[in-house]
Amino acid sequence: MAHAASSDDLRVGSLFDFSKHVVLVTGGATGLGEMAAQAYVQNGAHVIIASRKESELKKTTERLNALGPGMCEYMVADLADKKGCVGLCEEVKKRVGRLTVLINNTGATWGADYYDFPESGWDKLMALNVKSIFYMTVGLEPLLLKEATPDTPSRVINIASMAGIQTVDVTTGESGGLSPPGTGTFSYGPSKAATIHLTKMTASKLAPKNIMVNVICPGVFPSRMTSFGLNKYMDTLVSGQPTGRIGKPSDFGGLVLFLGSAGSAHMTGNVLEIDGGATLTGWRGKKAESKI
Repeated sequence: MAHAASSDDLRVGSLFDFSKHVVLVTGGATGLGEMAAQAYVQNGAHVIIASRKESELKKTTERLNALGPGMCEYMVADLADKKGCVGLCEEVKKRVGRLTVLINNTGATWGADYYDFPESGWDKLMALNVKSIFYMTVGLEPLLLKEATPDTPSRVINIASMAGIQTVDVTTGESGGLSPPGTGTFSYGPSKAATIHLTKMTASKLAPKNIMVNVICPGVFPSRMTSFGLNKYMDTLVSGQPTGRIGKPSDFGGLVLFLGSAGSAHMTGNVLEIDGGATLTGWRGKKAESKI
């Protein structure tokens, strides 16, 4: 049973070969999902992207296919309820016979006044950010099981957020972020915390079936979700980064590839924080320092 190092091929070309990968990325037309899709296409994988807007899906699919050497195709889907999730799963089963990586990236945010926060701001986010991950993972299990072995397991990569770990609402206008001053994204953080917990539950359930489940918690990256904050509060956001920069496609793409590679086949239930040290280092930026 034991492997001597000499009998294994530890070259990068072997550990990080994606040419036989079949990948589904939800929310794959823009933002982090598009970065993930590009990383896999540029490394030879067959990628399916799904989201609501066909015009965006078309544009991204054309761009990625021009890059190659892998291929990209798209499916229009709205994952706001179970029916939409089941519909996408059935469509995927018609198009491909197996899936090696499922990237659950669909998500939304919602900012409103704390004392007047609408119920729809809870319902929509729990449905899209949490429930859809559950139903997509359940629905695509048959495809993920195909050819999955202890040495070459299939992967589910869920996308949460540092907001699911932090207790301060970093997305309020006062601290420079995703919603106007006086408001906050009070249902977003809890939905992402739920994503993290759901990841650990599904990881423990699916490991015996050779499906590994991990979750990425990005800090600030350029996307449609962060565009409000990046336009209005870029200086404040950058001042919260010890490195003086926010995340970029290579930061996210590299991690997403690693989590789908032979190099991470023995990892499951992990929560990977990718925020340039903004949270754990205790970095507070120049503004806060001057007030001490």
